[in-house]
Amino acid sequence: MALLAGVTVVWAVTFLHVQRRRAAELAAPSGPLLRSLPVQSGPPRAESVELTPDERAAFAGLVRQFGRGRRR
Repeated sequence: MALLAGVTVVWAVTFLHVQRRRAAELAAPSGPLLRSLPVQSGPPRAESVELTPDERAAFAGLVRQFGRGRRR
């Protein structure tokens, strides 16, 4: 019985060691690290829309309307 318990302990320790080593290998980056993100020069074209004066006025009205609800 003592031999079986000893073998079980050795197996468990070895198994945990192998699992930790695999986890460390998976967590380590395999390629070069990206040190910083490139600077965005402006909004993408798909998100940039020219508004007519009427649309600008309507948007300003919405901003004022929603702004009133947030005041305390």
